[in-house]
Amino acid sequence: MRRLALVFALAALAVIAGPAPDAAAADPAAEEAAYGAGSVLGTLLYAPLKTSFCVIGGVTSALTLPFGGTETASEVAAAACGGTWLITPGVLKGQEPVRFVGGDARPLVSARRYAGSAR
Repeated sequence: MRRLALVFALAALAVIAGPAPDAAAADPAAEEAAYGAGSVLGTLLYAPLKTSFCVIGGVTSALTLPFGGTETASEVAAAACGGTWLITPGVLKGQEPVRFVGGDARPLVSARRYAGSAR
């Protein structure tokens, strides 16, 4: 076990202490491969968090149903389970945003429902 830790430590030291590649000489294929690997790793870390949030949102949606009705319950579920599920290379490059909470930009309870009930 100690040998394996030593091998990983030496490999990390070799990567850190190695010569820095020239930015102009970077291979586009290697860069895309690195972004692809980063997106896979990012998704592996992000997806369990997003899944947990979606499950909690589904439970909350079910609890909202008797008090707020089907429209409110569906909006809660859409907000919890919508949004970004995968970390893509575009996200890592800053070309796409990560939306942890999905749905649209309007509030969960629409003003139209209250306007209609105030009459």
